[in-house]
Amino acid sequence: MTLDDDAITALRATFGGEVLAPADAGFARARAEALWNGDISHQPALLTRPTSNEDVAAAIAFARAQGLDLSVRGGGHGYAGKAVVEDGVVIDLSRLDQVRVDPDSRRASVGGGAAWAAVDAATTEHGLAVTGGTVSHTGVAGLTLGGGLGWLMSRQGLSCDNLVAATVVTAEGRTVRVSEQEHPELLWGLRGAGTNFGVVTELVFALQEVSPLANLGLFFWRPEDAAGPLSFARDYLFDLTPEMGALIAGVSAPPEPFVPVEHQGIPGIAVMVVSWGSAEEHAAAVEPLRALGALFELVTPIPYVALQQMLDAGAPWGIRAYDKSLNLDELSDDAIRVILQAVARKQSPTSLVPLFPLRGKVREVADDATAFGTPRSRRWAVSLEAVAEDAETFAAEREWAREGWTALRPYAPDDGAYVNFEYDTHPERVRASYGEGKYRRLAALKAEWDPDNLFHSNVNIAPQPAAIGVPSPRATTDTSVTDTSVTEPSG
Repeated sequence: MTLDDDAITALRATFGGEVLAPADAGFARARAEALWNGDISHQPALLTRPTSNEDVAAAIAFARAQGLDLSVRGGGHGYAGKAVVEDGVVIDLSRLDQVRVDPDSRRASVGGGAAWAAVDAATTEHGLAVTGGTVSHTGVAGLTLGGGLGWLMSRQGLSCDNLVAATVVTAEGRTVRVSEQEHPELLWGLRGAGTNFGVVTELVFALQEVSPLANLGLFFWRPEDAAGPLSFARDYLFDLTPEMGALIAGVSAPPEPFVPVEHQGIPGIAVMVVSWGSAEEHAAAVEPLRALGALFELVTPIPYVALQQMLDAGAPWGIRAYDKSLNLDELSDDAIRVILQAVARKQSPTSLVPLFPLRGKVREVADDATAFGTPRSRRWAVSLEAVAEDAETFAAEREWAREGWTALRPYAPDDGAYVNFEYDTHPERVRASYGEGKYRRLAALKAEWDPDNLFHSNVNIAPQPAAIGVPSPRATTDTSVTDTSVTEPSG
C-alpha cells in the first residue's frame, strides 16, 4: 500500500519515537523484531514505536485518518501474529518497557512493551513477585490482558487477577486512568479481554512476598510408561498446598546435564512441582512422584528468575509456531491416552503439550469478577503447540496439533479455550471461550469504548450496545478522563 508522504512527514514532525515506512533503513529489522512467531509474514504499511501516550494517540489518529487497519504490539509473542497487521499501522510499544517497583506499597508499574524477564528481575530484588507466565520473553501486556497463567497462579491467581490499575489510550486518542475507583467496568474488561478497548501503555500490579529462591522437582517418563504416573499426578497436584506451583508438559527431554545422554531428545511427560519453602518440605511433597520410577529427575533449588527462564530455550525468537487449545473439567483415562499418543507422535523436539492445573487461588476468584473467559471451575488448560525451525517440519507439526486437538475435543465440555493459547480465534470460538453472558457484557463495553472496532487485530469482541431497556452491567457511571498531555506512562 502506498501511503501519503505528506501525512507521514506531518506525523514524524510531532512524534517523539520512531516512524518507519518500508523504504526506511531499519524497517526490516524492526519488523523482524516485532513478532516472535517466524511463520507469520505480515508486512505493515507503517511501523511506529511511540515513547509517550501522545505518540500513541498520534499513531491512532494517523491510522484513522488514512483509513488503515491498526494493530498493537506489546511483546509480540502471540502465536497468531495479530500484533503486526498486513498493510496497516503497527503501534509497537517496545520503547515503553520501563518497570518501577514500590516495595512499600507492593506495587509494580510496568510499561505496555515490557517482557516478564524485566518484571521478574525488578520485583525479585525486593523479595516480591506476581504471576507471570513460564517463558520470560513473553510480553507482560498480552499475557495479562488475556488472563495470565504461571508458576505462581495457585497462590496468587492469574496475572489479570493482580492487575489493579492501567493507563489506556482510547480509540478517540484520550488517555484514561483505569482502576477500581475510575472506570471499574473497563478494568473488569481489561482483566481477560483487554486488547479490545484501547492501547494499554501501563499496567499496575499488586505484588506479594515470594522468596527469590525456589525448589524445583521435575520427573520425566516415556509416553509408554506415563499413563500410571499421569493418572496419579492429575489428582495429586490438586492435593498439594496452593503455596506450591505445578505443571505437566509433554515435551522432549532437553540436552541438559541432568538428562542422561541416551535419553536426550526423546518425547515424554514431565511433571513439575515448585515450592518456595524449605527443601525438606519440598522433598516430602515430591516423594510420591519420585516413587513412581521416573526415567530421570531433577530436584534442586533454583532462583525464581531462573525458573521463569527454564523453558525459554524451547521457544526461541523467530521459531515457527502454532497452537490449538481447550479446557478440561477432568483429565480422564481416555483423555490421558489421547495426550500420550500425541506426545509420542510429535516430530519436532520443541513441540509440546502443556497441561496447566487450574488450582488454588485461580478457582477461588468468582467467574464474574474478571473478564477471564475460562470458567474457574475448569481444572485443566491444555494446549497442543507445534513449534519447529524449518517450514517442512512445521507443516507436519501443525497437522499434528490439529489432529491431536480433534482427538481430545470429545473430552472437553465445550469449544472454549484459554484465549492466550489459541491460534484460530474466529468469532464463534471467541464467543464460546468467553461464554454467552460474559461475551454480551464485553460486547457492550466494547461498544462504549471502541464502537467502530478499531482495535480488531486481536481476540476480537465485536461491539454490540446493550439492548434497550436492559440495565448496563457497569458498576459506575464515572466518565473521568485525562487529556493525553497529562499522563505519561512509566514504560
